[in-house]
Amino acid sequence: MSHSLFESPETYQSAFIAGLNTMLSGYDELGVFILVLANAMMEPEIWDGLSGPLRQKFSRLSARPGDSLDDAVDDRAVFSQLMSLGLDHLGPIRLRHAGPWELQFNPLRVLRPPRMVQQRVTGLAAPFDPDGFHFAKPFLRKEIFWRGRLEGRDVTLLYNKFPFVRLLGLLVPEAREGRPQYLQQSDHDYLWQVVAGLGQGLPGVGVGYNSYGACASVNHLHFHLFVRDEPLPVSAAHWAHNGGQEPYPATCYRFDSAQEAWRFILELHGHKVPYNLIAYPGVLYCLPRMPQGSRALPPWSGGYGWYEMAGGCVPLDVTHFDRLQERQLVDQLRATTADLALPG
Repeated sequence: MSHSLFESPETYQSAFIAGLNTMLSGYDELGVFILVLANAMMEPEIWDGLSGPLRQKFSRLSARPGDSLDDAVDDRAVFSQLMSLGLDHLGPIRLRHAGPWELQFNPLRVLRPPRMVQQRVTGLAAPFDPDGFHFAKPFLRKEIFWRGRLEGRDVTLLYNKFPFVRLLGLLVPEAREGRPQYLQQSDHDYLWQVVAGLGQGLPGVGVGYNSYGACASVNHLHFHLFVRDEPLPVSAAHWAHNGGQEPYPATCYRFDSAQEAWRFILELHGHKVPYNLIAYPGVLYCLPRMPQGSRALPPWSGGYGWYEMAGGCVPLDVTHFDRLQERQLVDQLRATTADLALPG
């Protein structure tokens, strides 16, 4: 790997935390505060180091008159809810399992603006909108974790403002080119290359991708880079797609060859079938699914992106977090592909 940042988990996490510290101390902005708070809540170690400074910044921001805030409307809305909730009621996210499925109570994730996720869309692509939200906006520069050459391409790695897995970053190739969330073969091949390269120094690294119509939050080409100690449920050995005996509730294909994977994705493109991808070094999981908005979601779900399709769940309130059972999660995964007409 060409950059020392990615040489070890310790180096990567230290840089990740240092960047959060720099933002928190350098900006009195609601959006920055929300981003740092949400990322700190993802891991007890980060929370322990940042909870004190976060409380101090929260007190200072809360004391500002509401009409003096020139922050984004979305940020003001989220911060208003935080003021009602109180920072003392927040801490590291809670995790539990229901059978093989992973649930997390993540109150900051619940507060995020919906953007495209809850819109009903048709087709598998839409033109990039330079006037809409995208990752090359100047006000996002402060949220950049790292920028440089990675496996032969210029990439921008931004913090995720409302993360749902640890050390989550938004990997945006050639951000200023303004490409929509639609894979070309070069992007797909790059996905295999970058996760293989990063895997040399970062055990547990993976990349997630939501196609347009599969809960992509922004129509600007991007991937989700994550590092986890525990593999996602979709990668468990007992599932049929991994050589086991048990069928996965959602339609899932495993590919060990980039060429075979791309042939299948091309078929999905031809039939305008949305899909989610999860890539590990040498392995790609592809989950074709019904378009977002084509069915009613249960009251506890904000949508099914790659994390949910891979076996995770972020319930919208603590009651559902405590009470959801394995059967309910299985039924919803099945529903994502129940009426799906696959190519071939």
